[in-house]
Amino acid sequence: MADTTGNTAATPVGAADSRPRESSWRHIGPGIVVAATGVGAGDLVATLIAGSNFGYTLLWAAVLGCLVKISLAEAAGRWHLSTGRTLFDGWAGLGRWTIWFFGVYAVVWGFVYGAAAMSSSALPLQALFPGVMDLEWWAVACGVVGLVFVWFNKYAVFEKVMTVLVGVMFVVTVYLAVRVTPNLGEAFAGLLPVLPDEKDSVLNTLGLVGGVGGTITLAAYGYWVNAKGWTDSGWMKVMRLDNRVAYLTTGVFVVAMLFVGAELLHSANVAIASGDKGLLQLGDILEDEYGTATAKFFLIGFFATSYTSLIGVWHGVSLMFADFVARFRGQGQQKGEEVAAGTRERSWPFRAYLLWLTFPPIVLLFQGEPFRLIILYGVLGAAFLPFLAGTLLWLLNSSRTPREWRNGPLSNAMLALAGLLFLVLCVKQVWDQPWSRFF
Repeated sequence: MADTTGNTAATPVGAADSRPRESSWRHIGPGIVVAATGVGAGDLVATLIAGSNFGYTLLWAAVLGCLVKISLAEAAGRWHLSTGRTLFDGWAGLGRWTIWFFGVYAVVWGFVYGAAAMSSSALPLQALFPGVMDLEWWAVACGVVGLVFVWFNKYAVFEKVMTVLVGVMFVVTVYLAVRVTPNLGEAFAGLLPVLPDEKDSVLNTLGLVGGVGGTITLAAYGYWVNAKGWTDSGWMKVMRLDNRVAYLTTGVFVVAMLFVGAELLHSANVAIASGDKGLLQLGDILEDEYGTATAKFFLIGFFATSYTSLIGVWHGVSLMFADFVARFRGQGQQKGEEVAAGTRERSWPFRAYLLWLTFPPIVLLFQGEPFRLIILYGVLGAAFLPFLAGTLLWLLNSSRTPREWRNGPLSNAMLALAGLLFLVLCVKQVWDQPWSRFF
């Protein structure tokens, strides 16, 4: 692998060059990708609703959510760089149950998520261009364009496009936060950990902490780190800076939207719907308050938010699925160098999963979502983050990880906190499912 720090000392052919690289801003990339993918329309709506219901009271929970996700993404990246192996290869070493869990998860989750991502991307386009075509056909177009883009481009182009879209998201969200004139005194007071004085406030707060930026995309972070060309521990400092940038960016998005919820909705006692359609309602409110230009500007940001999640999942989870198939077929140890070389992006499992994310979900767009499948989707989705936190704790405290890069007390505490948080949310999600209608 080429040295990008200006050090021209020779490295033997085939040997890993694990000398520390300079922690420089010019290397940043995978963090932008994981931030863009992890923050979808649903995250922004959840933060808006928290702001509309509680004002600035739960600002601290949004910030805590970013810190929790930093620990998970850092741990995933550290595994890839310290061992030279992929995360799925580490999971497979814990037992075949991990392979079966991921396989079922990838198939069910991908089928339902594909429809949700396409629909979310289509909503702002239909609002920007009314009367051009129905929502379902906008959704199909978004999915197919995402498929073609990921199919024919490697990581470098993918990263550049994601960076541009993140720039659009950043400008729009910060502009809205400034436009509503936040009360900075109350905002700083919201950094104190205080719970709202109402029923289920603990669970609502935990939901906000757990919902800030990313699910399976946290596991995909290590794959993007490898795709960038970072494959050994020499990139550790660079990766950690990159990861902090990821969740600083995420924090700006969610704090900005909480400001909008607190000032625009809470003060006027206006409620919006949960889910992507809540952002369309916000667009209408912005038009009434600030005019058509602001509303259109917001819809452009809404599209950027949704579409980065779509193409991010199309790329990142397809990389993971290709790794899953390689391990399932008994091809031996899966290394980050294979991801860095681009062989995963050209493999048939990668492209097969792209097709799975795009075409079968079109049925759901036109015929509605099957009830039992949605329940399974909810349960598997809720179970993934406890699985991720638990397995990272296991891997990074064992001899599978070089001693120098094993967890310290802070990493263990943060991963344990993440695991406990997501386990509580998983149990709540499972408990809330209408199981009587399932059977």
